[in-house]
Amino acid sequence: FVERTRFMKKAFERLLEYIVIHTTSNDDAKITPSTDIQFDLAKKLVSDMKELGIDSAFADENCYVYGWIPATEGFEECTSLGFIAHLDTAPDASGENVRPIIHENYNGDDIKLNNGVIISREVFPHLKNLTGRTLITTDGTTLLGADDKAGIAEIITMAERILTEDLPHGKICIAFTPDEEIGHGASLLDLKLFGADFAYTVDGGAENEIEYENFNAAKAVFTINGKSIHPGEAKNKMINASVLACEINAMLPKADRPEHTEDREGFYHLTDINGSVESASVSYIIRDHDESFFNARINTLRHIEKTLNETYGDGTVQLQITEQYRNMKDKISSCMHLVDNAKAAIMTAGMEPQEVPVRGGTDGAQLSYRGLPCPNLGTGGYAFHGPYEHITTEGMDKVVDILMGIVKRYAHKG
Repeated sequence: FVERTRFMKKAFERLLEYIVIHTTSNDDAKITPSTDIQFDLAKKLVSDMKELGIDSAFADENCYVYGWIPATEGFEECTSLGFIAHLDTAPDASGENVRPIIHENYNGDDIKLNNGVIISREVFPHLKNLTGRTLITTDGTTLLGADDKAGIAEIITMAERILTEDLPHGKICIAFTPDEEIGHGASLLDLKLFGADFAYTVDGGAENEIEYENFNAAKAVFTINGKSIHPGEAKNKMINASVLACEINAMLPKADRPEHTEDREGFYHLTDINGSVESASVSYIIRDHDESFFNARINTLRHIEKTLNETYGDGTVQLQITEQYRNMKDKISSCMHLVDNAKAAIMTAGMEPQEVPVRGGTDGAQLSYRGLPCPNLGTGGYAFHGPYEHITTEGMDKVVDILMGIVKRYAHKG
């Protein structure tokens, strides 16, 4: 056994291989995957799984990667467990030419990177808890890509350990999905083919986190039709679409912006505003954990639309609302063994589990509503979607231990 494990890769070693592969998704694309470059990582993962002996591994035409580890003989009736992570990185910051820096025996001080980027203890107070660990950052010019290539690396490392250590287990189902960062939500994951009874996404923050609540989410776009009149003759005639755009934003409560909210507090987030006198548009994302509060936010937007049309004339403002995802808590509450077993595995790994409401969404939200209950586990990473992103090798090792612990807890006959 010692001889066999001597050449096993650590999770962070796999992460360093994966983050240099450019996989940024594109929010404007109307196809899946939104960027062909995601296939570069998909092909690498299929090759890596086949090297481990997962001969079933393949990537489909939409860049979904599948692989299965059959149940140990005698454990075929055990729960089939799925583990899922996503291939793409967020378009919020560059994911190309990632140059990781490894900080061994981190001393707990501020970390100075290129471009004046400072990962400071004041902004990130958790850094004091990482003292003495091996920290991985970027050089300050890109994001790191631990979201969610760390989750991929941890799942692959778990798979290698299962196969190498001959750990008794039920069927293990592995999937890596495209376009999570642009709200795709694993909508094309073939659940029948995947074959899992329950699953976990590995796409969260600190290694001791378990997440099974997320925002209800929608996108709202106001389209405004103005009347462009020469300003010298505009009195009682002009309708300035850009002014109405500002008026819409002023009608929403300032305290309900994301920069003023936390935990389960919802918000209206202005993502885009543009236009002229003649036409304008205002775009928001709407978020709230509580369904009744979420619906109230939507009704507020509809009331703004109605009020402005009554003031300026029918057709002046049109509101389009697109639902994105719902709070998976409603679907997880009937199978809390998923949370309980994850907590037990976290405690076995020597940590206190922390339940965290997701201030965002995960693939698990849509998957839960499609019939595959799927809470989210931490990756050990922090400050995703920008040059401040960082992770520790020790945290990644802990996540692999947690995944192994979950597999063990479901590997019981009967």
